Amino acid sequence: MQQYESVIVLTPLLSEDAAKEVIAKFKNILTEGGAEIVAEDNWGLKKLAYPIQKKSTGFYHLTEFKAPGELINKLEVEYKRDERIMRFLTVSLDKHARAYNEKKRSGAFNKKAETKTEEGAN
Repeated sequence: MQQYESVIVLTPLLSEDAAKEVIAKFKNILTEGGAEIVAEDNWGLKKLAYPIQKKSTGFYHLTEFKAPGELINKLEVEYKRDERIMRFLTVSLDKHARAYNEKKRSGAFNKKAETKTEEGAN
């Protein structure tokens, strides 16, 4: 199974509960298709770089998962059918991207910043 990362931008008209419901729907599609969810990251409401459907903000959500390749087409068709999703992007992760994501999740990048600030304080 290949490892993928999918980012979706939901319409800002949704409530927090409705956004969680949409995310749960797609998480369910993944797990039913045999995918293993590695990590999830809810970025919340962010300003868009350019207006999409006359909206300047959107709820961002990132999901990293391992899945068979044929599941990606089914997932993206479901993304296109759901009117609450303004944009989506699914990419396949190579070994370097997987290693980077592992380091990021373990907090390796934050530790360096913390040690620099501690040294600066001394």
